[in-house]
Amino acid sequence: MTIWVPELSGEGPRYRQLATAIGRAIESSELGPGTRLPPQRRLAHALGVTVGTITRAYGEAERQGWVEARVGSGTYVRDTRQRSGFSHVGTTREDDGWVDLSLALPPADVERDAALARALASIQTDPTALTHALDYQPEGGLDAHREIYARWMTALGLPVAADELIIDQGGMNGIFLALSTLARPGRRVATERLSYPGVISVAGQLGLRLVALDQDDDGLAVDTLATRHDQQPFDVLYVMPDHQNPTTARLSEARRNALVAFARERDVWIVEDGVQHLPVSERGTPLYRLAPERSVYLFSVSKILSGGLRSGAMRVPAAVRERMAMVVRNVSWMPPPLIASVVGHWIASGDADHMLARQFEELEARATMTRAALSDSDLRMRPGGFYAWLALPTGQRAARVVERLATQRVKVNPAESFCVGSEAAPQAIRICFSAARDRAALSDALARIRAVLESPGLQAWQTI
Repeated sequence: MTIWVPELSGEGPRYRQLATAIGRAIESSELGPGTRLPPQRRLAHALGVTVGTITRAYGEAERQGWVEARVGSGTYVRDTRQRSGFSHVGTTREDDGWVDLSLALPPADVERDAALARALASIQTDPTALTHALDYQPEGGLDAHREIYARWMTALGLPVAADELIIDQGGMNGIFLALSTLARPGRRVATERLSYPGVISVAGQLGLRLVALDQDDDGLAVDTLATRHDQQPFDVLYVMPDHQNPTTARLSEARRNALVAFARERDVWIVEDGVQHLPVSERGTPLYRLAPERSVYLFSVSKILSGGLRSGAMRVPAAVRERMAMVVRNVSWMPPPLIASVVGHWIASGDADHMLARQFEELEARATMTRAALSDSDLRMRPGGFYAWLALPTGQRAARVVERLATQRVKVNPAESFCVGSEAAPQAIRICFSAARDRAALSDALARIRAVLESPGLQAWQTI
């Protein structure tokens, strides 16, 4: 049985010659998408090299994004025909014609697989790293992992010290840990009238009562905080000052300072959710920098590197750090060390910065597509954000729009999904353009959304 055997250039190390030959064969369509590369031992025999040379060559080709290794199956040529290199894997609803734009997912990146393979290989071949990945560790995470997070966050414009951090399992886990530590059952937690459903769910599970705060186009209405606190005293304020979910609003510096002054006057804790990471130019002064003694900051890699890497870091004031660590111990004993080790490798190797840059570039392209497709709509979005907030024209109902879109196999969220308590929702929808499998799927979904918004039956719908 014949196999593909390339001609090597004779220049440089043999493994690199072979990796280059693989890339050229793919670019020339000699090796098509999905083609299985020859078994390493057979190709080594055909080329007169060692199996180790083939292994290094395949690894280099995978690092370049040309191929992917499948455990127990072999190494295959990636489908490089996908636009921009972004695609979701295993999204069965889209296979049926559905495009789900209801979840704030990072755009899938084919380079993530290679980054994970490199990280795991590095851990496996480093005895110290392997021990750290498999052993028990302190509740707040290993010093080495906290150091890596601290350096990276500082480089991203979020200056922190390693001893201020507690490693957690992502944003939702951070919310749970923070509210468990800062509020007792039966007490109140405040957030905007429209807020992240995760905090609503966690508050309910912990037996906390939610207070719905006023908001406007510029975010939390800070000037009404004192009045709301007089009416319903609350212990904790949960806020997303840089990219409010779902409205995308950003708090001005004046509002941030006023919020901090209120929190100090009324002795209120601040939980600052920074999980939706934006470029530095799109962020204001972190609240934990203005009020370090009473602010917990939530940072996560789920929206930057991968949703499956359940890892993040919380910047926690010294006064409650021990209590927070005890909650971690009671919930999960410790943050998973293998996951933190993988994230640490991604950061230290530069893969994290590379993928974040790719993500910002992809999100900018998708935001441009969304604006162009829905140019006649009242859209709000932020550079680096995952979604658009679309206020519907007078007479249109969000529930009706969502129903119509479902008949066209497009899923989005109505404003009701984000309501705190029984507060009335505005007529608006959230469109997560980041979640589409690729740009082609997004383009198709946006066309369906535009058609529904312009449909005569919908335009004639009147509020009853």
